[in-house]
Amino acid sequence: MENRFAIAKKTLCCVFLLSVFLFISCKQKTFNTEDELLEYLKVEENGYLQHKAVNGYNFTLLYKPIDLIVNQELKDNVTSPKIHSLRNKYNEFMYLNLSISKNNKELLSTVPKNENDFGALVNQLSFEMNEKVHLYTQSKDTLDMIDFIYPRLYGMSKATNIMFVFPRSKMDKKNEYLNFTISDLGFNTGEIKFKIPIDIINNEPQLTFKN
Repeated sequence: MENRFAIAKKTLCCVFLLSVFLFISCKQKTFNTEDELLEYLKVEENGYLQHKAVNGYNFTLLYKPIDLIVNQELKDNVTSPKIHSLRNKYNEFMYLNLSISKNNKELLSTVPKNENDFGALVNQLSFEMNEKVHLYTQSKDTLDMIDFIYPRLYGMSKATNIMFVFPRSKMDKKNEYLNFTISDLGFNTGEIKFKIPIDIINNEPQLTFKN
């Protein structure tokens, strides 16, 4: 009896572990190329891309999986140690790309009415977005912004793009989502809020890097 019980117990344990493994494997997707991954991210139902339109302005928030950052730095040096090193390095942070446009153009191409307005908006986008954008948990704990990057594209893009970097360590994985908010930038939009599901961060897709 004891042997049968022990065998049955081990069998149940193996089935449980296999189920967990299959569940995790199914949730975390892998892609062979960056283009394939980007196409997946562009489908709003997958949770990585969100869009809101307010008062003529379009706000789009994209959660960028770390393998997109890793791929940019790898270039031709695709080796297992390098991939592992870069993943560990960038896995400490979350990367959120915010795009804002009006009439399918960058803000600097459409919003300023004069030179003073232009200078004020450049200053806000370049130096003050850490005061305008916040990320916090369901329990209202704020995640301090590490950095933000605003590349000037001089009218060559259809939207103003800014990437924000936040620490991953303060994220409470027991929560269902994070709140990403953008204060009114002077466009009479009010505060814009996005909810980022924790699930998409815990199971973010990866690239299959080929050595």
